[in-house]
Amino acid sequence: MISELKTAGFSELALDNGETLHDVEVAYETYGALNERKSNAILIAHAFTGDAHAAGADDEGKPGWWVSMVGPGKAFDTDRYFVICSNVLGGCRGTTGPSSPDPATGKPYGMSFPVITIGDMVRLQQKLVQSLGITRLMAVAGGSMGGMQALEWAVSFPGAVYACIPIATTGRHTAQQIAFNEVGRQAIVADPDFQDGSYYDTKPPARGLAVARMVGHITYMSDASMREKFGRRLRGREEFSYGFGVDFEVESYLRYRGSQFVGRFDANSYLYITKAMDYFDLAAGFPSLGASLERAKCRFLVISFTSDWLYPSYQSLEIANALRSRNHDVTYCELTSTYGHDAFLVDVAEQTGIVRGFLARCERELEDAK
Repeated sequence: MISELKTAGFSELALDNGETLHDVEVAYETYGALNERKSNAILIAHAFTGDAHAAGADDEGKPGWWVSMVGPGKAFDTDRYFVICSNVLGGCRGTTGPSSPDPATGKPYGMSFPVITIGDMVRLQQKLVQSLGITRLMAVAGGSMGGMQALEWAVSFPGAVYACIPIATTGRHTAQQIAFNEVGRQAIVADPDFQDGSYYDTKPPARGLAVARMVGHITYMSDASMREKFGRRLRGREEFSYGFGVDFEVESYLRYRGSQFVGRFDANSYLYITKAMDYFDLAAGFPSLGASLERAKCRFLVISFTSDWLYPSYQSLEIANALRSRNHDVTYCELTSTYGHDAFLVDVAEQTGIVRGFLARCERELEDAK
């Protein structure tokens, strides 16, 4: 399955902070075919550092970030469903963000880009979905930050979503989750090459961004997965160096991950998107989480993983219980895995069966409602 990156443009987008963003572009990919009734569309929302390339292979042969779940015969079966995935607002992979040219100056926004929210990201997605002639999505799904977007869809556009699948996510960040993001942000800002975000014509803050990625990557794994993958094995040596170079396999791995990340992600986008996650609070403006979810009109499948300590299962269970308190149709599944937060990306066998069954049920219900 070959994927093609497309771009849609919109004249303006109203933001939660009261500002209006002009000449907004959104990069997206689609897989499968939209049926005649336009009732089989599924929006996949990506996690923090993801992009629109969720499935298939691009023109360079690179597989999508969720190719294990999206494709013919997979959980999100592109032989049956029309799947859409877009890069989020504030990103750096084709959608308007800090690295994009400001229409007023022709130069990259940098830190003059307005602060954004998960709600802003979802409003841009909604514009995209409408431009494709789709009035109601069969489902919206995503893991981690993608799960936040899925929940925001259910609450902000209740009539436009038939089913919601938030995976390994939360209704709002805890102090610990905000703290990890702040460490990453400070690593970037402290890099002398950051230059208050105006580095596009010079040297980017590679060291700070690499350290931010290293910190983040630790939170995506579990103690068990790191023990199995690395243990205390040494890298390219049989004894300690008694210095501050690379001794352990895990040190080499984190440095590699950090340097690899610098080549594909923008430091300013890191700041803006992590802040959007920290601002996210589904219950904001409501007496409780249950009160906010009362607005939703869709079915829910909530999935968490036992070894995920970044977004632990109790946060998903809190969402499921809030839904039950409002008599919503909700299925909650805690899946056993040793992969930590990354489980939603790599431990897909059981996840596939659950998602496939849930979507089949939704498909039958929509057929019966014709």
